[in-house]
Amino acid sequence: MQFQLTDELIENVEILVENNNDKELVKLLNEFHYADIAEILDELDLDDSIYVIKLLDSETTSDILTELDEDTREKVLKNLSAKEIAEEVEELDTDDAADIIAELPEERQEEVISKIEDEEHREEITELLKYQDDTAGGLMAKELVKVYETWTVAGCLRRIRGQAKEVTRVHSIYVVNKEEKLIGRLSLKDLIVAKNDQKIADIAKDNVDFVNVIDDVEDVAKVMAKYDLEAIPVVDDSQTLLGRITIDDIVDVLKEEAEKDYQLAAGITQDVDSDDSIIELTRARLPWLFLGLIGGVGAFVIMEGFQEAFNQYAVLFFFTPLIAAMAGNVGVQSSAIIVQGLANDDIKGSINRRLLKEMSLATLNGIILAAFLFLFVWIYIGEIDKAIAISTSLVAVIIIAGLIGTFVPLFLDKRGIDPAIATGPFITTSNDILGILLYFWIAKLILGI
Repeated sequence: MQFQLTDELIENVEILVENNNDKELVKLLNEFHYADIAEILDELDLDDSIYVIKLLDSETTSDILTELDEDTREKVLKNLSAKEIAEEVEELDTDDAADIIAELPEERQEEVISKIEDEEHREEITELLKYQDDTAGGLMAKELVKVYETWTVAGCLRRIRGQAKEVTRVHSIYVVNKEEKLIGRLSLKDLIVAKNDQKIADIAKDNVDFVNVIDDVEDVAKVMAKYDLEAIPVVDDSQTLLGRITIDDIVDVLKEEAEKDYQLAAGITQDVDSDDSIIELTRARLPWLFLGLIGGVGAFVIMEGFQEAFNQYAVLFFFTPLIAAMAGNVGVQSSAIIVQGLANDDIKGSINRRLLKEMSLATLNGIILAAFLFLFVWIYIGEIDKAIAISTSLVAVIIIAGLIGTFVPLFLDKRGIDPAIATGPFITTSNDILGILLYFWIAKLILGI
């Protein structure tokens, strides 16, 4: 049955905490998955959340910490001692442990790491903290199952039992040589059906996919998506096996990237959520709102420059919102398709070819829409010259907006700037201004103003 967070459930938990009814509280929470408990804690007061964290066993609460909202987790960690945090991260895989420790201030990190009793776990976490968050090294876990090419199948089965205890899920078995360099992989099926006296080198598959420890996480996600991988090994420049990245980590990366791109498309420049302070939300939204204000002022200046056209043909004024809206919509549509293609690595060929295709598409759409607009203006106003001027302007505006919507994200991507920014107010505002300018210029030319 799917978990549903209700006010009644939150109230029950609060009552049990208030009455210090630990037995019933543990019994209630044990009915839920740790991700569901994290969702409950996100809704509780900080003191109540800390009470629950300290009440439950570390094996459960360590997983809960990884699922908590970042703001909640930060507050909880501030109220736990270094020893208590160390006990939590000792229960986690190295990648999750490193992620939590990385959120702490530097001095606090050193204190927590020093309290980790498992020396190997401590060293592995320390190693992972050296890598940037947006690289494969910052995403990988040290837990994996590896075997040496010189082992026999029988010897391999005995040895991997100990390794498998430390790995949550065994996706693949990685084969290395005596220098610890990755040379192949095995599936559990390969190992089970092989003869006991066979060498691992004889049954290993050498076509193993891997990523470099310094590869960008988005590139890692693309590789795993392309080849439908549940896990992928991570190596350094000398091909030494360092760790592995699993699909659950990639899902988190894709979710974060999607949220960031959505915010950029909406004109929000920082990573914020609805629970952030008014000041933080204002800082995130204001730059693009200011850009929209500048765009509106620009449109006013342009329209004022065509005041003579308004005096002679007032009807042009009433079609201005339509032209601006069409320019903005077409630009956003074009840029959204390009940004999606860039994200999925589907954009191939030269920019010129892409622009030519978009121009052809925009021309076809423009002609169809302009034909409808032409008939409307002609029938409603009864003057064919105005109908021609307005509909011709619409075709030109749609073509230009489509080209801009295509070119800008491609240009930004080439310059290493997130192209998602091109699907938001930036592209809408620029196309609005250019569309209005083009509209009046063409109309003035055709009508001989």
